[in-house]
Amino acid sequence: MADTLASLAESFKNMGVTRAYGTPVNLGGEEIVPVALVSFGFGGGTEAEDGASGGGGGGFVVPLGIYRTVNGRPAFRPNTIAALVCLVPLVSVAGAALRKAIWVARK
Repeated sequence: MADTLASLAESFKNMGVTRAYGTPVNLGGEEIVPVALVSFGFGGGTEAEDGASGGGGGGFVVPLGIYRTVNGRPAFRPNTIAALVCLVPLVSVAGAALRKAIWVARK
């Protein structure tokens, strides 16, 4: 079990801001910095009687856009497709709440 925890700790040392903000890239004489939403999680457990243990984890990365320099100032250019995909759950929940509010108001 100690080896597993040590292995997990070693693999998560590289997580953090460096995953959300990529390495600056020079493209056409302009420096750009990719930006992403990074999320991960893991869990584990043991069973006392058998001494069995298990665990798992996962994560995802959504490319949000880039920072680029415009007139000497940094400007963010969003990835519109990723923004739309991220907004789908928000719009769905807002629509359901509005529908429920209208239904309650009519009663």
